[in-house]
Amino acid sequence: MDLNRIFKIKNKQEFDATAISVFQYQYLNNPVYREFCQYVGKDPEVITTPSDIPFLPIEFFRKKQLISSSTEPEIVFTSSGTTSSLPSRHLVADLNLYKQSFRQGFELFYGNPEDYCILALLPSYLERSGSSLVYMVQDLIKLSRHPQSGFYLKNLPSLANLLRKLDDENTKTLLIGVSFALMDLAEQHPMELRNTIIMETGGMKGQRKELIREELHRHIGQAFGVKTVHSEYGMTELLSQAYSKGKGVFYSPPWMEVFIRDTEDPLSIMEAGRTGGVNIIDLANLYSCSFIATQDLGRLCPEGGFEILGRFDNADIRGCNLMFL
Repeated sequence: MDLNRIFKIKNKQEFDATAISVFQYQYLNNPVYREFCQYVGKDPEVITTPSDIPFLPIEFFRKKQLISSSTEPEIVFTSSGTTSSLPSRHLVADLNLYKQSFRQGFELFYGNPEDYCILALLPSYLERSGSSLVYMVQDLIKLSRHPQSGFYLKNLPSLANLLRKLDDENTKTLLIGVSFALMDLAEQHPMELRNTIIMETGGMKGQRKELIREELHRHIGQAFGVKTVHSEYGMTELLSQAYSKGKGVFYSPPWMEVFIRDTEDPLSIMEAGRTGGVNIIDLANLYSCSFIATQDLGRLCPEGGFEILGRFDNADIRGCNLMFL
């Protein structure tokens, strides 16, 4: 499989052809995924379009070793997990795939990291090991080369003072943070920012009352005097990210595509405008599984992009909890 082919996709036709090739590769090389495909009656002979490809329930990352390579993983990314569930484990056989994906994706949506001072407010992620988000942001901070780029754990007054200073100096700044920490900063240190992009990565992580995205962005936007709040959509099980520059509409890079499945018939794909389960093709997941049925609810926007509207109740996807053998 030519890795460069994945990140050189220019149109829908190239994406579809590459997705079929990746499916065939993973069917042959990933025993867990192949068994799932056989269970639902799908094999390479009947797959003609990406929407025909079986999407593996994301829970498999918690209970199975998902790898499509004979080599040992270079790194294992893990989710935070809870006391009642196992964490997801993403076995990454080629770390360069992840680096190329998030670097090229960031440049596609935001340009060269060197153009920014990048500040990270990710306390819940920094306080544990194995976070793919921390790995990505740490790399972007290094690429920014700005002397004041860096992580901030809980020292909100210092971060607030730095944000004011950078903004007064007309420094192009990106503040990326987990939702609850951004809310803490907004409530304790409101300020007017003119040269700063604020990007939330989602999740109150049990720290605060959950808010719908519109309400969260309204609070943060008013506190910092910004018209729009950006969002990053990613997860442990993906090596690519989608971004929203406002209004909760996300766009993915050319090697990633979102489909919406019927909540009553998880093997059926729905048209734009209807709400259902979010399925994702992430071709950067070449050596794990590129075809994932997430636990998120969403819809495709008729004009392009997609929205995330919530999660399935009980974090279980009806009809898809198969083959935990």
